[in-house]
Amino acid sequence: MDLLTLSNNILSSKIITNISYDFRKFLNIKKSHNSMGIMTVETDLLAYTAFDEVTKFLDVEVIYAKSTYCGHQRATTKLAGEFIGIICGENPDEIKNALNFISHYMDRGAGEIQFANDDEGIPFYCKLISKPGSYFSNIANSNDEALCFLIAPPLEAVYAIDAALKATSAHLRYNFAPPTATNFSGAILGGSESTCREACLAFTKAMNEIAKNPKDSLKN
Repeated sequence: MDLLTLSNNILSSKIITNISYDFRKFLNIKKSHNSMGIMTVETDLLAYTAFDEVTKFLDVEVIYAKSTYCGHQRATTKLAGEFIGIICGENPDEIKNALNFISHYMDRGAGEIQFANDDEGIPFYCKLISKPGSYFSNIANSNDEALCFLIAPPLEAVYAIDAALKATSAHLRYNFAPPTATNFSGAILGGSESTCREACLAFTKAMNEIAKNPKDSLKN
């Protein structure tokens, strides 16, 4: 797989205008939310951030966001992709606006996926979130601090997250233990905006160090 072809392509996007009673009850959807938007995306790295971002500007709630097994170019079906997200809102127009917002956000953030030490085999995602939306705030159990969202392959993520925590006063708010459904790992760290910015820099530095010397702990 050529990881340089990682994209944020939206594979499917549908609106349910009037959610069925049983489905509403099962998903614990608010009474005021009558409509649902469902989206699958080719890669998941930016999708989580996009779904959190939309909650800052529109009256919608993320009720489901998951990475799917395999994903990307090895997705199980044509439209499955690597990510599925579900949002709910008061009416279909609100949902349509939200799905369009997510699409535009992902288009603008297409260059945010990085590659450690310019090695196309080690992609990672390192995002400073100065003011999180309701989705990330709920996961991090924090409403009054900045966050950084860090995702990388399993070993790289464990090493680089530890480096970011030791280099700064950031706190570990959530850990995506390895391996995730897509065989990655990651974390959400919290702190002041400047602290989270430093954590992102430390994480990136550690990622580049691993790519440059992946076996430096072994004896010659």
